[in-house]
Amino acid sequence: MSTKTEKKEIAFFERYLSLWVALCILGGIGIGFVAADTMAFLSSLEIYQVNIPIAILIWLMIYPMMLQIDFSSLKKIGKKPKGIVLTLVINWLIKPFTMTFFAWLFFSNIYSAFISPELAGEYIAGAILLGAAPCTAMVFVWSYLCDGDPNYTLMQVSVNDLIILVAFVPIVGFLLGITDVYIPYQTLIISIFIYVVVPLLAGYLTSRTLIRTKGESWFKERFLPKFKPVSILALLLTLVLLFAFQGGNILDNPWIIFFIAIPLVIQTYFIFFIAWYSGKKLKLTHAVCAPAAMIGASNFFELSVAVAIALFGLESPAALVCVVGVLVEVPVMLSLVAFANRKRY
Repeated sequence: MSTKTEKKEIAFFERYLSLWVALCILGGIGIGFVAADTMAFLSSLEIYQVNIPIAILIWLMIYPMMLQIDFSSLKKIGKKPKGIVLTLVINWLIKPFTMTFFAWLFFSNIYSAFISPELAGEYIAGAILLGAAPCTAMVFVWSYLCDGDPNYTLMQVSVNDLIILVAFVPIVGFLLGITDVYIPYQTLIISIFIYVVVPLLAGYLTSRTLIRTKGESWFKERFLPKFKPVSILALLLTLVLLFAFQGGNILDNPWIIFFIAIPLVIQTYFIFFIAWYSGKKLKLTHAVCAPAAMIGASNFFELSVAVAIALFGLESPAALVCVVGVLVEVPVMLSLVAFANRKRY
């Protein structure tokens, strides 16, 4: 008797995320054109270089993800360390540097005929912020679609979230330094505190309190599902505001999004295949190797957008690069999911 394999599908919002992003781009540009005064007022609502409306939306993106982190899973790392080691090497010793290289190659060299060195520096800075922030949320979707081990994926993500606390600032500072971009370290550290430390602690305390009082099944089956659309809706509203502020720049140079996307797409495929074939060499199972490659290829774009805004401003080329990263990630990652499923071993 044959058994029919259940076809796994991505959820509605995630499946069409690139479409929603594209619509937000168009809507944001339109809003910026017809409501320039209102956008100017919103952009002025800042405290220590942090825009208040954007900060609230970005916090709403990140907090629901932190609710899912299970620190107890870290105890199991020693039983199967190779997958964790691969994840850490790819995300912290390779990916930030290859992203910097591809950004430098395109923005400072290939595009040098029509991009000034100063502008190229900010585009490179945005790419660096993307490359130094490994994925913590959408990777659960990619892992599910390629039959990854959900518990091991959770371990990989949990370790990355903890590493971000100590590695993000020095890596970004070093890479921005070699590109001659001014680094306001105080703003960078404050951004990590606001967008990682605070939601991480809030998520941990919330999950521990609710599991203790309501039970784990209630927390996972009743509470967490209510937050699923929150991150994406907050992301989309953030993009509307970003493109409302960026509208003039984009209308003056509409091809810039296409040019930004090229090195980001190349970097995504490059890192995935390094991680994928390294995992095969290490004889990792498909359920561990596939998510490890997905984590390396995708980005924590919520954090990178937040830090780009804090460091360079709402209308900066660096923030635009991070937003374009959101636009290209979903279709590229779906193609890599299809590859992983075809090459299952």
